[in-house]
This record gives sequence, C-alpha cells and structure tokens, in this order.
Amino acid sequence: MRIIFMGTPDFSVPVLDALVEAGHDIAAVYTQPPRPAGRGKKERPSPVHARAQALGLTVRHPPNFRDPAEIDAFAALEADVAVVVAYGLILPQPVLDAPRKGCLNIHASLLPRWRGAAPIQRAIMAGDARTGVCIMQMEAGLDTGPVLLRRETEIRPDDTAGSLHDRLSEMGATAIVEALASLDSLTPTPQPDQGITYAAKIDKAEARIDWTRPAAEIDRQIRGLSPFPGAWCEHGGARIKLLLSRVAEGNGTPGTVLDDSLTVACGEGAVQLLRLQKAGRGAMDATEFLRGTPLKAGDRLT
Repeated sequence: MRIIFMGTPDFSVPVLDALVEAGHDIAAVYTQPPRPAGRGKKERPSPVHARAQALGLTVRHPPNFRDPAEIDAFAALEADVAVVVAYGLILPQPVLDAPRKGCLNIHASLLPRWRGAAPIQRAIMAGDARTGVCIMQMEAGLDTGPVLLRRETEIRPDDTAGSLHDRLSEMGATAIVEALASLDSLTPTPQPDQGITYAAKIDKAEARIDWTRPAAEIDRQIRGLSPFPGAWCEHGGARIKLLLSRVAEGNGTPGTVLDDSLTVACGEGAVQLLRLQKAGRGAMDATEFLRGTPLKAGDRLT
C-alpha cells in the first residue's frame, strides 16, 4: 500500500520500521517539528524524524494543520491509508478523509479503557491486570473510532512504564502489518459505551511519593512513572527518584526504612526499593545505591 506515516516519539519507530520491512510504499513521514533539547537547547529532531531520514524517507513536520495548504499537500500524496501512532497533533476531518481507506491509529490500550495521552502509565498505576494495543479507524473524537484489531498482554508485577512501552510498541508494529494485509476483510467494531476511561497526561505533581498510602498503590506509582517523570521522595533534603520496586512484608511509621535492603514502610504494608537515582547521577540498583548513600533501618524518607 501507499502509506503516509504519522508519529513522533520512540514508541512509533518500530512501527515505521515494520511498515518499511513489509514492503509498503511510504509516501511521506509526518512528525512534530524539532524541539530545543539538552543543555545547549539545540533543536533536536524527533526519534521518528531521525529514523525516517536514516531510511531515506521524505519527512514533513508542520506545526499544525490549520493552513489549508498543508491539508492540500497531505491530500496530494494520494495515499491508500495513513498510519498514525503517537503523532501528537489533532487531525482535522479533511486530513482524516484524504487517504483512500482513511486513517488508522495504533493506540496502546484496550479501548475504550484508557483513551487519551498516557494509557501505558495509567494502566499500571490503576492496577490493571491486562492491557494491549488496538488498531482503530480514526474519527474526530478522542480515540473513539471503531476497532479493527486488538492484541492483549499481561501487565507483569515487575513491569514499568518503560518495559510495557517497549512491549506494546513491538506488538503495535506486528498488529498494523497484520491489519494492513487483511484490511478489506476486517470488520470495524464500534467501541462499547461501557468501560470508558480517560488517560490524562501525567502531571509532575503526581510523582511525589506519599508514604501514608498503601504499599500496593505506591509500588504501582513507582513502576507506572518509571523511567519518566520518575516517582520521587527526599532524604536529608536531597531528591531521590524511585524507578523500580515491589511490595514487601513489613510495617512501621510511613516512610521509615525497615532494614538494610531498602524496605520502606507505607500506610499499609511496605515496598522494597530496587532501582533508584540521585540528582545528577545515573540510575542504580539498590545494592550499588547503598554504597554511596547509606540508608539504614530507622532512617526516614519524606
């Protein structure tokens, strides 16, 4: 098929690779414009932009589709279909209607649960047992279109947003190739009205640990916000990011370190901290972290 690909972050890159490997004709790659990044604030192309250039593909990065000329340029590509995954811009109806077979979106949840911006993080933080990817026909509403194909996966007790992100990205790449190969025979299934939830964008204010909450909730918060933005607490006035944990045995005053293995008391039960990061340092396993930052039983995290 002749395809317009639309995506921006790392999550989208395996999908682009899969479409190229499957032999599809990529008419153009749309991505968000380069943004200032790093200490020097130099403009940096998105991961999709960089990968598309490496593949020798045409890249376009309009700031939006308010200009009728941008819509005309999109339509002039005469694509069979547009594949959209984590693009980050609203597509007006003329863009949705331009490809001969419409626009297909790869969404990282089991719709209608977790429509919106942060489905991977929200699924972990909510304690969902399963999630997956849906190939959806796009329409004007937010992730409201009928689903053509869905694939599920278990959310494991040690999954972080990072590990689940990578698994769902690969699942989405496989699923879209499968969907395109049998597109004319797939039946669009309208999303049910029951079970709709919205995955609001992660607010940095959600990242601070409240040790008075139950251990299961804190564990899901830590894993759901890892690696970015990273749940955090303080010790001695210094901020510590918490990147991996598990629910553990133990009780005590919330925030109190209970042993030499970084088990910390919560409002109910305890969590063991497995991977941490201090400001200006790389992420470390707990054993390595304790060599440079002794935390002993009785110390308090706030």
